[in-house]
Amino acid sequence: EDPSLERHFKGHRDAVTSVDFSRAKKQLVSGSMDSCLMIWSMKPQMRAYRFLGHKDAVLCVQFSPSGHLVASGSRDKTVRLWIPSIKGESTVFKAHTATVRSVHFSSDGQSLVTASDDKTIKVWTVHRQKFLFSLSQHINWVRCARFSPDGRLIVSSSDDKTVKLWDKTSRECIHSFCEPAGFANHVDFHPSGNCIAAAGTDNTVKLWDVRMNRLLQHYQGNSVVNSLSFHPSGNYLVTASSDSTLKILDLLEGRLLYTLHGHQGPATCVAFSRDGDLFASGGSDEQVMVWKTNFDADDGDVVKPQKYASSVDGTHGTGSEMDCGIHHKKTKTQDSGRTHEQQEEETSLANTLEHILGQLDVLTQTVSILEQRLTLTEDKLKECLENQQKIIQNKMN
Repeated sequence: EDPSLERHFKGHRDAVTSVDFSRAKKQLVSGSMDSCLMIWSMKPQMRAYRFLGHKDAVLCVQFSPSGHLVASGSRDKTVRLWIPSIKGESTVFKAHTATVRSVHFSSDGQSLVTASDDKTIKVWTVHRQKFLFSLSQHINWVRCARFSPDGRLIVSSSDDKTVKLWDKTSRECIHSFCEPAGFANHVDFHPSGNCIAAAGTDNTVKLWDVRMNRLLQHYQGNSVVNSLSFHPSGNYLVTASSDSTLKILDLLEGRLLYTLHGHQGPATCVAFSRDGDLFASGGSDEQVMVWKTNFDADDGDVVKPQKYASSVDGTHGTGSEMDCGIHHKKTKTQDSGRTHEQQEEETSLANTLEHILGQLDVLTQTVSILEQRLTLTEDKLKECLENQQKIIQNKMN
């Protein structure tokens, strides 16, 4: 089956800039130029929530890995952390001295990386909302910054026409990929963490190996690529372009699989759900659309009849060269003949897990408070010991 439009959400009053699914696919968040966040329920007949707080356009939104928080960045120079419930409470931190274009949680949910027109990338702790450090080698606006799946690297893209790789521990830039023809609107890590994809204003999508720092694949489109998202299997990539289309690339075959027409006007953002069954897109037509993926039907490596492939030319790098963790998976997806009891068991298990994750969030918060106290105690102890040393020395003198 081809990807199909599943849901259609209307409610924003200006261009949609960013979309993301919660972990259990129960909710979808979108940010917009209308300064609002909307949380949409994936259950029919459930109302959407509109979150107000930002004083200017919201340019980026993301659910935390557990789904208990939503981060947003805005042209008002702030980052907000929201609790995605009816109340829509949020805490705000004055993150940058200019527009915030990108927010991204690390996969353990402990850190947040933000990128801004003030040319810096900043890393924060989530629970204490404490600023940790800045990365500042870009010489123009930073469009996007993302943690690697293991949290050890950060990738960023800027209007200075570079895509930079950073080591989070040493805080050093370990490589710069230069893009002479244009800059990258959006960058992200492949689920394996071994390569990155960049969506270019030069109408291209490029994949680089971050271990060898070499170009793996190069897709030439007909329009500016605004956003991209990897399928969790790592075998597919979906892109959103200014010609209003969404394109699904098959990374194993190195070719275009589908071109989807849904939006009127530029498609601005796109994101797969965490299990890859759905993807959402947003556009300057103020609409949010949810699509059923459909292409992981039986085997992960079923290749569908090629569609609209004429617009792909010059893919350097074939499937064989794509060795950065993109594997054919032969595993059967769940059998359609599951019993009602099994489904109920799975639901209750999912709910239990969700509850456990919530508890873990609270524990993490407690631990970080304890760490803070411990640090204070250690400092005091050190002070006492130093004073003691001084007293002893004075006596000996």
